[in-house]
Amino acid sequence: MKFKRTVLPNGLRIITVNMQDNPTVTVLVMVEAGSKYETKEMNGVSHFLEHMCFKGTLKRPKAIDISRELDGIGSQYNAFTSYEFTGYYAKSHPKHISKVLDVVSDLYLNQVFSEKEIEKEKGVITDEISMYEDLPHSDVHSLFMSLLYGDQPAGWKITGTKESVRALTREDLVDYRQKNYVSKGTVVIVAGNFDEKTLNKEIKAKFKDIHAGDKHQKVKVTEKQNSPQIIVKNRKTDQAHLVLGVRTVDVYDKKNPTLRVLSALLGGGMSSRLFQKLRDEMGVGYYVQSSLDSYTDHGYLDVSTGVDSTRVKEVIRAILAEFTKLKLEKVSDEELKKVKDYITGNMFLGLESSDSLAEFYSYQEILRKKILSPNDVAKEIKKVTAEGIQQLAKEIFVDDKLNLALIGPFEDEKEFKKELKF
Repeated sequence: MKFKRTVLPNGLRIITVNMQDNPTVTVLVMVEAGSKYETKEMNGVSHFLEHMCFKGTLKRPKAIDISRELDGIGSQYNAFTSYEFTGYYAKSHPKHISKVLDVVSDLYLNQVFSEKEIEKEKGVITDEISMYEDLPHSDVHSLFMSLLYGDQPAGWKITGTKESVRALTREDLVDYRQKNYVSKGTVVIVAGNFDEKTLNKEIKAKFKDIHAGDKHQKVKVTEKQNSPQIIVKNRKTDQAHLVLGVRTVDVYDKKNPTLRVLSALLGGGMSSRLFQKLRDEMGVGYYVQSSLDSYTDHGYLDVSTGVDSTRVKEVIRAILAEFTKLKLEKVSDEELKKVKDYITGNMFLGLESSDSLAEFYSYQEILRKKILSPNDVAKEIKKVTAEGIQQLAKEIFVDDKLNLALIGPFEDEKEFKKELKF
C-alpha cells in the first residue's frame, strides 16, 4: 500500500496508491471547503455546492448526462460534505480509469449552476434536512455539536437550515466556489489498479486550468466551558437518544492514538465495556457506540445510544461510571492487547477496497497532516500504554469538559442536570 505524493507548480496535490492486484480503481477529488468555512447567512452552501456539481457541467449539461455515463460503465459514485472538506469520487473497473477521471474532474471544475436547477435542488435539500430531523438517532448528534460549539460554524448543521438553504442564490454558490475551489486547496487521489505514468499525465492535463487564487481561510473555533453542559430536545418518542461526551484535542495532537484506544475500550465492538454493560448486563440500548472526532482546531469523544425513556438516568450513570473506571484503574494487559488488535484488524479489513484507501490517504492530506501508511498507524496503536490511557482519562473525564445532548419525551433538563458530574 505504498503511496506517492506530488505537488504541481500551481499547488495542486496528487496522491496515488498503486495496487496492481486490485480489481477496481477510485478517483477522489477533495477540497478544503466545508461548513466551517461558511458564514451564518450562507450556512449550507458547501453542501449545496456538492449537490450542484452533479446537476450539469459545460461538457455534460444535464444531470442525466453525468449519471448515464457513469452508470454505463458500472461505476459507483457519490459526493460528501464534512465540516472541513468536500469530496467527489467515482469507482470503476480499471479499464475505465480515463473515463472516470474525465467525469470527476469535469463535475469538479466545470459546473454550470443553472438557476432552474438551483431552485429545484432547494426542495431536495430541504427534504434531506427533514429526513435527518425525523431520525432522532441522527438529529441528536447535530444537537450535541450545537451544545459544544454554539453559534459558530462548528456548531451549525452541515446541511444548513431550511431557511438558509432557501435564501441561497446562484451568486452565493459561484462566489463561495471561487474562494475555496482553488488549486492550493485541492487534492486528487487515485487508488487501485492503474498505470502511474499515464495517469499522472492525464491528471495534469485535466487540472491545468484550475483556479490558482488564494485559498479562503476559516475562522478558528472558540471553546469555552467551565461546568457540565446539557441540552434537551422534547420529542414524543418511545425511545430516548443521547450523546454523552467530552472535549478532547485537535487532529495534530500526539495523544490521538491513545484516544483511539480509549474510545475502542469503551465502545469498539460487542466485547467493549459499554456494550457489555448496557446491552448484556442492563438490557438496554440496541445500539451503543463510542466515537472519536478530531479536526484542525478541536476534537471530542462521545458515546451514543438509544434507550427506553424511563431508563435514561441510570444509563447516564452507567456511562459515567465507565469513564471514571478508566481514571481509577489501569487497563489489563489482556484487554489492552485485545483492543489494539481490534483497532488494527478492523482498519486493515476496511482498507481492502480502492475507495476506502483513497479516503484513508485523502483525509490525512486534506487536513495537512503527516501522511501515515496503515502500517505506520498500526505501529502508533501498538505503542499505546495502560499508563497513558489512565493519564489521558484523568485529563479528559472532568466536569468542565462534560456534555450531554438528549432527545426524548422530556420537558425539563433539570432532572438530568444533577446526574451530569464525575
